[in-house]
Amino acid sequence: MTRRKFLAGNWKMYKTVAEARQFAEQLSRRSTDLSVDADYAVCPPFTALQALRVILPSGVLLGAQNVHPGGNGAYTGEVSVDMLAELGVHYVVVGHSERRQLFGEGDEFIAQKVEAVLQAGLIPILCVGENLNQREHGQTLQVVANQTQTALAGIASTALRALVIAYEPVWAIGSGLTPTPAEAQQVIAHIRSVVGENKGAAVASSVQILYGGSVKPGNIAGFTNQPDIDGALVGGASLAADSFADMALAMNGR
Repeated sequence: MTRRKFLAGNWKMYKTVAEARQFAEQLSRRSTDLSVDADYAVCPPFTALQALRVILPSGVLLGAQNVHPGGNGAYTGEVSVDMLAELGVHYVVVGHSERRQLFGEGDEFIAQKVEAVLQAGLIPILCVGENLNQREHGQTLQVVANQTQTALAGIASTALRALVIAYEPVWAIGSGLTPTPAEAQQVIAHIRSVVGENKGAAVASSVQILYGGSVKPGNIAGFTNQPDIDGALVGGASLAADSFADMALAMNGR
């Protein structure tokens, strides 16, 4: 099965609404560099979702960086899937390492988020990845397998036709350090095999699996040219419109 390439920008806690508008206007001037044969998304802070819904170039979809799995309720400071859907959100990042490490989100809670996102008709971008200690002890494959299996355990295969997984080695995020493309390919191929063993070959062959961790225009093609790596989830290098467009060009071999 031929899977589409996918470039997603995770802005984290950067950009005001005014700065987000400026990004969208600048990216619009580079819109011809965004091949229609690939998928694109920007995941801004919640405050910028409404503005970007209106002014992002056609073909660049909205993503949210987080969600609470509950419905309406006494969850001060949280945002539900229904609220995100109303704003035109298409993707939701779930289980990012910063949510796991800084905010104590465990695998079971992340699994609830994946289920809630899918039930709302949105697409989760499930993040998995090992920290430096786990990598140094040879636990990478077991860690990503456990995270993947737990997140998808309670979900029927038929509900997983729309699913994105992002392999983000924690030690590489924002550090300037990266695994080699061959090393990333090995881990992502393993993740795909885990999906296949648990949810069937059809799901495994259709799921888009991205690499994330210090990705930039100069190195993205090395990763996305690998057979199992379908794109990238990018942090800092996605904050500038020209950088985002340059990554799109490189990912698509242009």
